[in-house]
Amino acid sequence: MTIGLDDVVAAETVLSHVDGEAGRLIIRGYDLEELAGRVPFEDVVAILWEGLVPHGAADPRALLGRARERAYGYFAPLAPQLSALTPVEGMRLLLASLPDADEDHPALAVGAAGVAAAMAVRGARGLAPVAPDASLSHAADTLRMMRDAPVGESEAKALDTYLVTVIDHGLNASTFTARVVASTQAGILSSVVAGLCALKGPLHGGAPGPVLDMLDAIGPIGNAEAWLDDAMARGERLMGFGHRIYRVRDPRADVLKAAAGRLRDKDNRIAFAEAVEATALKVLERRKPGRRLETNVEFYTAILLDALGIPREGFTPLFAAGRTAGWVAHAIEQTRLGRIIRPKSRYVGAWPAQAA
Repeated sequence: MTIGLDDVVAAETVLSHVDGEAGRLIIRGYDLEELAGRVPFEDVVAILWEGLVPHGAADPRALLGRARERAYGYFAPLAPQLSALTPVEGMRLLLASLPDADEDHPALAVGAAGVAAAMAVRGARGLAPVAPDASLSHAADTLRMMRDAPVGESEAKALDTYLVTVIDHGLNASTFTARVVASTQAGILSSVVAGLCALKGPLHGGAPGPVLDMLDAIGPIGNAEAWLDDAMARGERLMGFGHRIYRVRDPRADVLKAAAGRLRDKDNRIAFAEAVEATALKVLERRKPGRRLETNVEFYTAILLDALGIPREGFTPLFAAGRTAGWVAHAIEQTRLGRIIRPKSRYVGAWPAQAA
């Protein structure tokens, strides 16, 4: 019996393919490296949604800009409630407030996710929300709303690269959750909220923050090798290294490392992180000979978002802002099948005593 559904095929999809042995992620017929940092997030959303969401000749950037404005209209009255919630809880509240009767669920969901991420992070800190600017790209506007400050071109491109990198990744826990909910005909918005609830768990969407905790603990780069050796001697996991699926280097890590590298000259610790990465890989090779424990997406997610001035509690909301486009696509794909997802369970409890 398979526990946890490992290696069980639960869906056929045209959306993405994860090849852990080859270190390859395919998004709708494209290798990730062909899209991230090369094609704007809005256009990648259109590629992902091709044949699923009718958009005709609509400009995807304008479509998401209008969606952000519409979402803000729904969210603004709820802003006073956000100070009592964590950012993920606040994002959940905001997205759950969207009405099923809105005329354009797919675009609204993605536009709303960017607004909700920014509002929830600011609200948790007691800061007022910042209204969207529909003329900006989705990445630039999301970052501007979160920081309440102008966004440079290199910063906008870095966040755009991140949003594309996390847009979809096979049948992970949150995407499977979204598909289960969609299979009940509950609708796109309910599926997105369900996906966020699954992403909230620390085993899925909450891992990048501890990478920064590790860098904080290391201190000066001269301490890195001894600190990492000691951590491994205590049986601790090095955050940002190794992956359950990828047996070689996570392709998302390479894309984000390149994006972070373009911010290296600014006031951040990207160069320090690169030095820690090199040391960690050396320590892992020495202590775990024969095992391929490479850098994963969490490491450079943390470094990139930190360099953009995103607080650690904002990492999971931004992950959700990018992944929402994937949840929407999977929800529509699943809904079209017209069949509810209903796996079996095996009863292992006590049986009633037989009648005398």
